[in-house]
Amino acid sequence: MPRAGLSTERVVLAAADLADQVGFDAVSVSALARGFGVKDASLYSHVKNLQDLRERVALKASEEFADRIAAAVAGRAGRDALAAFAGAYRDFAVHHPGRYAASQMPLEPAVLERSSGPRRLIEATAAVLRAYALPEPDQTDAVRLLRSFFHGFADLEASGAFHHPRGLDDSWGRIVDSLHYLLQNWPRTTD
Repeated sequence: MPRAGLSTERVVLAAADLADQVGFDAVSVSALARGFGVKDASLYSHVKNLQDLRERVALKASEEFADRIAAAVAGRAGRDALAAFAGAYRDFAVHHPGRYAASQMPLEPAVLERSSGPRRLIEATAAVLRAYALPEPDQTDAVRLLRSFFHGFADLEASGAFHHPRGLDDSWGRIVDSLHYLLQNWPRTTD
């Protein structure tokens, strides 16, 4: 019987919060149960196992990430949309490191179908790139470039790896300008 006050949603939210505190890889059913002051077995009426818990956190994180990105880019185009997307991406990755790590977890197609978050992230990225009119496979290459850059920068920032006195926001703005220029002048693939 489920413990009073616990629900699957509450368990998943607590796991996402714990991931932000200790890292996604450190989230365990035992650590989560300790946080609720219950035995591990009490959580198994809400999640099947650790894999199920992690998948649910990944889907929740993807939904939250998509909400932030969509809100940031709404009504924007071109460089403004790119800057808003980039800023929302960086903010989420740096301020919610456990959730961000969860959103990067590879998931099986059947699991992905349980949430609109991953699909909405793809749609938001495509919407940002629409202003640059990139045909395939150039659009796929551009998505990979942006994701690699945003992920790398945010990961380095979150780990404190940037030691130069130049402000990170100054570098970020220049890099977003450079990405905008690159996207405007993307070398088109000729097949």
